[in-house]
Amino acid sequence: MDGGAYDIVVLGGGSGGYACALRAAELGRSVALVERDALGGTCLNRGCIPTKALLHAAEVADQTREAAAVGVKAVFEGVDIAAVHAYKDKVVSSTVKGLTGLIKSRGIDVVAGTGTLTGPTTVRVTGADGDRTLTAGHIVLATGSEPRSLPGLTIDGERVVSSDHALRLGRIPASVIVLGGGVIGVEFASVWKSFGADVTIVEALPHLLPLEEESSSKRLERAFRKRGIGFHLGTKVSGVKPTPGGVSVALEDGTALDAELLLVAIGRAPLSAGIGLETAGVATDRGFVTVDEFCRTNVPTISAVGDLVPTPQLAHVGFAEGILVAERLGGLSPRPIDYDGVPRITYSDPEVASVGLTTRAARERGHEINEVAYDLAGNPRSKILGTQGEVKVVAAVDGPVLGVHMVGARVGELIAEGQLIYNWEALPSEVASLIHPHPTQSEAVGEAHLALAGKPLHVHG
Repeated sequence: MDGGAYDIVVLGGGSGGYACALRAAELGRSVALVERDALGGTCLNRGCIPTKALLHAAEVADQTREAAAVGVKAVFEGVDIAAVHAYKDKVVSSTVKGLTGLIKSRGIDVVAGTGTLTGPTTVRVTGADGDRTLTAGHIVLATGSEPRSLPGLTIDGERVVSSDHALRLGRIPASVIVLGGGVIGVEFASVWKSFGADVTIVEALPHLLPLEEESSSKRLERAFRKRGIGFHLGTKVSGVKPTPGGVSVALEDGTALDAELLLVAIGRAPLSAGIGLETAGVATDRGFVTVDEFCRTNVPTISAVGDLVPTPQLAHVGFAEGILVAERLGGLSPRPIDYDGVPRITYSDPEVASVGLTTRAARERGHEINEVAYDLAGNPRSKILGTQGEVKVVAAVDGPVLGVHMVGARVGELIAEGQLIYNWEALPSEVASLIHPHPTQSEAVGEAHLALAGKPLHVHG
């Protein structure tokens, strides 16, 4: 059967898609949102939210083990993984329920099924009740991404798993090899170590979290060594074979590793195949949909957002892109996104957070820089929490702050201030004049800027 014409049809109900739908409806547009699975997409169902629930459970496990250090009597008896999953699933289901209610309350038509472009203004939706064709003045593609694998490496869901499988794993493996030292690999390594597994990370580049400030990566590596998490850096996997107890992984440097489980966490690939891009004439590059700074494709009636386009694969980036497209289609004049100004957080123990440019990137762009790293050892709140790390600030000489980089417990909550500092092009002296509450970890941000402003208070010169 055919559906009526909409102002906007959004293909995909993840962060980018639902944000676009909500904002477009707010601006008075008629909207249909096509989703083949649960609303919320990868972030809510198989990514951000469930992984952070696992990480919180891992934090509680560690705190229970370490309770005696602060004079609290507690006995750690182990992890009930079924109960952990029940807790995680309750968080996810209640959030999905809330989002579903919000979307329906805005008058958005949610169309269940798999959407495929059949032209520049039409989408065929195949669902349980058959096919339906939707027509639109504009189509927004927000189909998201899926876990990548290596050529010749089969993800079987048993011995070799993706992050999707890892989130549903009904056991705590005795040992795990994590292939990939980026955000996904590091977070799962942190969880499994807290749950009692023996964990080893393999990363082809020279450092864990290779896109972060090098000093942040080194801080994380130091913390992981202390936690007993092993890693092999600067080497690739040359072969994977099944064994009676799991898998055997050979590295190009000659190292052989054995474990019960191999997690493949080498990134995510755009879900662009089979959605009719060729039929509609949408240009792609290496599987990503090509867009300009306003998320416009080469087809005037089609835009694309989120993991489908070659911008940072972060839920909040997709969210912002969805809003940008809705406002552009709504007749407003949104500003292009400064992707350097988007906060980035890895929720491991310790956390790593950043915004803006790394030291290397700042120099490559021609900046003469000053930088200061304030050690959390001098921060009383961090001492109370028992965390180690630093706040590093990179600034242009006689100019604004170019980057803020943090390592330590709970620093993900601090990076919001770093975002304001970077995006408002604040000078170190301007931030130094602000009074940060005591005792908080935010004082470390203030201390770093005081030092950059030439008046260090608690920083040794």
